[in-house]
Amino acid sequence: MRLFYTDVFVLPLPAGHRFPMEKYSRLRQALLASGEFTPDDFHLPDAASDLELARAHDPDYIQAVSGGRLSEKAQKAIGFPWSPGMVERSRRSAGATIAACRAALADGVAANLAGGTHHAFRDRGEGFCVFNDAAVAARAMQAEGRAERILVVDCDVHQGNGTASILHGDDSIFTFSIHGARNYPFDKEASDLDIELPDGCSDAAYLLRLEEGLHTAFDLARPDLVIYLAGADPYHDDRLGRLGLSFAGLAERDRRLFGHCRQRQLPVAIAMAGGYARQIDDTVTIHATTIRSARALLQHSE
Repeated sequence: MRLFYTDVFVLPLPAGHRFPMEKYSRLRQALLASGEFTPDDFHLPDAASDLELARAHDPDYIQAVSGGRLSEKAQKAIGFPWSPGMVERSRRSAGATIAACRAALADGVAANLAGGTHHAFRDRGEGFCVFNDAAVAARAMQAEGRAERILVVDCDVHQGNGTASILHGDDSIFTFSIHGARNYPFDKEASDLDIELPDGCSDAAYLLRLEEGLHTAFDLARPDLVIYLAGADPYHDDRLGRLGLSFAGLAERDRRLFGHCRQRQLPVAIAMAGGYARQIDDTVTIHATTIRSARALLQHSE
């Protein structure tokens, strides 16, 4: 299973910043320490090019990011101060999801050990997201003739508003988001399928709604490829989550999604999306469980 990492491209943040940047390197270390992966499974991705980004983003916005011309207001909306490191990291993260999609189409499953930047719109970034890697990668696979129809399954606790906006009206890419009703973003966009959950939603209730949504999404999307945003933030002890899922509930969420892919013999590319647990090791554990479950899917299908 090919895993694409970008943690060596550090996004410099001021002291005390609430974004848990270190989770990415700790995730890679945890996967290596598990003994289930070797160094050869980990790959550095190319950066997404202007052409690849422009299939989902306004060229003027791409140039404003690349050239350091984002206004203070735009940087505040993103939540990161501009720096050359921010640009490189954001391009590499989008490139990692492109690479994961190519690898999934060849091997059955692959992952970006970052990504899931679903709050980035065509002409702006929001919520720690600069470029929308799922939209960029989906359009790249279509442009390269690798997939015609794509399903984006977004299980981050926050609605994938940027993804919904960028892909609105595109019948070839189906967007499904299951998220907290009262959580960020407070002005939501219309995905092809949205399932909104109440604060404190438990494992059983979440999995029931997820299963309903997966059946609907797969039936309507008829995909050649699935892009899965496996957010760790529905976890009950996530600082930004507000839902009530346990480790076991999140692991079962992953198994349900992978089970649908296996049943239909569909490739799946995974991105990590959010995770802000009070104990960063909890976030790392949730992400690592997703990747290990995906590896089991690949072994089962061989």
